[in-house]
Amino acid sequence: MTDSREDELLEIDMKLLNLMDDRIQKGRVARDDVNETAYIQKLTANYDGTVPKEFVEKLIRSLFNESGKDCGTGQRMLYSREFKSSDTIVEVYGHEIGGQETMNIFGPCAVESYSQTAEVAAMLKEKGLGIIRGGAYKPRTSPYDFQGLGKEGLKILSRIREEYGLAVISEITAPGHVELARPHLDIFQIGARNMQNFELLKAVGRSSTPVLLKRGMSATVEEFLYAAEYILAEGNPRVILCERGIRTYEKSTRNTLDISAVPLLKQATHLPVMVDVTHSTGRKEIMAECAKAALAAGADGIMAEVHPAPDVALSDSKQQMSFAEFDDFYTNLP
Repeated sequence: MTDSREDELLEIDMKLLNLMDDRIQKGRVARDDVNETAYIQKLTANYDGTVPKEFVEKLIRSLFNESGKDCGTGQRMLYSREFKSSDTIVEVYGHEIGGQETMNIFGPCAVESYSQTAEVAAMLKEKGLGIIRGGAYKPRTSPYDFQGLGKEGLKILSRIREEYGLAVISEITAPGHVELARPHLDIFQIGARNMQNFELLKAVGRSSTPVLLKRGMSATVEEFLYAAEYILAEGNPRVILCERGIRTYEKSTRNTLDISAVPLLKQATHLPVMVDVTHSTGRKEIMAECAKAALAAGADGIMAEVHPAPDVALSDSKQQMSFAEFDDFYTNLP
């Protein structure tokens, strides 16, 4: 490269860097007034240059992230209220998680067949609900337990979405599942056992699909938030936190529902917070009361499991509600 061409590039790059400095400074002032996701969508829709839109989106997200850093050596965590004081609302298939209305997520523990999942979907649709859960990949304590239908389960969920108009959420357990599952799912779930699977967190962070992150069974609130930071730091702001109980010496419930985590999280972070009353308690007879407590503590929604025939379910049969039990549970929610 000749000196003249190098000088021309240097001049352009210096202008570019100066513009980036200006952008970051203005971003610090305006970050609470700008909806990052909507802004990027508007920007990429109006941009018709030669740079790939995926690159543009990643660049602008990086600039937003840089705007959140302190002027000194410290850094505001992306999950924190200091970085973003207003609540994050995650939009999924026309539904808002973290908005003024409670958004609940119900469905079977595992996708066992199309007919079983469709039966649940029809019931949820009839009640006016908009999101169904169901495990395609099932990480289990015993290697001999039902591990889920995998890719076939994803296809069933995709068909359910098309036929019933429900958003679908399911757990993925490996970085390689991101591209495989993305066409089939509206929300990726990261389960408790994978809360600190950092390569998986980074992988979903590089996608634009919303992520529901469950608290690890022995994780502190701080560790939970740092796990969310891994996703946010990769550029995906559409993160939903889910308290699902922690392991204590108490044996009367499957886990111990940490209700105090809800207001603590709501104070510490702008991200939506949900509570899974099925895995936290494992006791159908107290799920409604625990759900009411979670909502009273500030939770943005409830997760729970329901199955057409719990007695013959291939996983967690004792904690899944029948349709009659679910009807009683749901009608008693605020």
